[in-house]
Amino acid sequence: MKQKKILASFIALLLPLTSVQAQMDSAQVDKVNTLSFGLNFMTHGEIVRGGLPDDQDGNVDEKSNFLLGRTRLIVDYSRPYLQAHAVIQNKAVWGMSGDKALNLYEGWVKMSAKNGLFAQVGRIALSYDDERIIGTNDFAMAALSHDVLRVGYEGHGHQLHAILGYNQNGDYVYKSTYYVDGSQPYKTMQTVWYHYDVPKFPLGASLLFMNIGLQSGVPGDAYNQPSTEYQQMYGGYVNYHPNCLTLEGAYYRQGGKFVDPSVMQSGKIEAWMANVKATISPSDNYGFTLGYDYLSGDDFVPVPQPGQTGMIQHQVAKGFTPLYGSRTKFYGMMDFFYEQAYSHGFTPGLQNAFVGVFGSPFAKFDCGATYHYMAVTTKLNNLDRTLGHSIDLQANYNFTKDISLSAGYTMMFGTDTMDRLKQGNSSKTARWGWFSLVISPNIFTTKF
Repeated sequence: MKQKKILASFIALLLPLTSVQAQMDSAQVDKVNTLSFGLNFMTHGEIVRGGLPDDQDGNVDEKSNFLLGRTRLIVDYSRPYLQAHAVIQNKAVWGMSGDKALNLYEGWVKMSAKNGLFAQVGRIALSYDDERIIGTNDFAMAALSHDVLRVGYEGHGHQLHAILGYNQNGDYVYKSTYYVDGSQPYKTMQTVWYHYDVPKFPLGASLLFMNIGLQSGVPGDAYNQPSTEYQQMYGGYVNYHPNCLTLEGAYYRQGGKFVDPSVMQSGKIEAWMANVKATISPSDNYGFTLGYDYLSGDDFVPVPQPGQTGMIQHQVAKGFTPLYGSRTKFYGMMDFFYEQAYSHGFTPGLQNAFVGVFGSPFAKFDCGATYHYMAVTTKLNNLDRTLGHSIDLQANYNFTKDISLSAGYTMMFGTDTMDRLKQGNSSKTARWGWFSLVISPNIFTTKF
């Protein structure tokens, strides 16, 4: 029955393809083909001091240095009403053998029609709104992409996208239906996104709905057989940008069920988040930004003694999860709260109040500094809610249109609360420096 429903969903989403093809056949298409090849080289280095949790013996390696290289071969083909795009990617730390480091980051084809309809299928780097929920997270080097079918309409200020994903562990008939570990952790995903830009008025608004199927259970376990549990994300984003001012705001709720991958059990979700942000740019040479993020947390968070750990035992999870967004963009460049899980399995939520300044003191160079005050949203027994303070410094210089160098430095000043929740003294003081050299030459472009 499930397979029939999935097949019916695919057929329904593929119907616009017939309309696209019909318009292509009937139109007087100018047979101009464009083919281009490009390369993208990124050399990335990091120096970390502190911020790492203790191991089981209470020890911690407070230092971590590495260099990482990423190479991409980019191929683009286009003709009227048809586009194809492929990105082959290799990512490895300097000195690694590089085994299994080569992968297809993107590979898709897109058909479009004059009336604004389009259909796109393949591995796609999805990016929506400010990338808080769905983004490429390119700073993570491997970046995010999704194997999906995307159909929609774009025109007259309206954008409507429908996305369908269905993941397997292999192409076997009987042994591959269970899915828990891959480029994205979901078994199924259905998303609808709608955006509208108001004519002659600097206002844009979006609505988003996601239905995500995550698998619980253990393959081959007669008492805990695999099943798919569904969670939902829904909300909206608004961007108002008159003159030198940009105001942004978002609100999302999470519902349905969560899956704990460590024990393959599930429970109910009741979580939400909201944020506001203002950016003021009196001049092209400088500007200011300030804002506030609130991500809900669990009602009760047990705080273990140093060296102790806990397990998820709550039946209702109220800690908000940003899912597939570009996290370093919002919660500090160190990405300390959602890439590194809290040691005992609960989520105390996050408050992030920030203020920053940015500018371009001379041509081809820009820089900025941002201060973050961070606190949990859950009331903790015998502990203050303040997690700490961080300062992010960042600079970028463009040597040419295809060569740029970026660098940054983050200082984290944690509290006792940070120490107890992250289970490590190194969490109280952390320093992180990084640089990225990006070279993106276009090899050649030809038309035929």
